[in-house]
Amino acid sequence: MQTVNVVLDTVDKVKGFVNTVAPLEGDIDLGSDRYVVDAKSIMGIFSLDLSKPLQLTIHDEATASRIVPLLKAYIV
Repeated sequence: MQTVNVVLDTVDKVKGFVNTVAPLEGDIDLGSDRYVVDAKSIMGIFSLDLSKPLQLTIHDEATASRIVPLLKAYIV
């Protein structure tokens, strides 16, 4: 499991993020405070507080090594 912080503070960033992670295999979650949603769900992401960094959790190490480089634009 790997966790990184991401910023999704615009609609375009949310759409780009979801388009990047949606086709990938494995469980990927986004969390804000006590709330956790499926990172592949655009509706779930919009239910979070997007004014601050979110915790992206990738549950499979093999998937994490492929995903993290794809998300450089969002990682803080």
